[in-house]
Amino acid sequence: MPTYAYACKDCGHAFDIVQSFSDSSLTSCPECEGTLRKKFNSVGVVFKGSGFYRTDSRDSKGSTVSAAPAAPASTAPAPAAVPAASVPAAAAS
Repeated sequence: MPTYAYACKDCGHAFDIVQSFSDSSLTSCPECEGTLRKKFNSVGVVFKGSGFYRTDSRDSKGSTVSAAPAAPASTAPAPAAVPAASVPAAAAS
């Protein structure tokens, strides 16, 4: 069950309460019987990284959608790295 945060508009009393989705929102403050407002917080789950696919957390047999194909590899050879000590002083400047 989710936890909801409430704050009183009259006295400022703030509290959290565990309620079912089917429960109605609270309307009166338990401290002063004033009007309550529901506070909304940021989402508790944050996805970080290069990307997530629908199939990342499922069995391969239960999914009909395949992951996105990888980028094609470059066919040109990579340039050879030259150590800085072997470069002549005249060519470096």
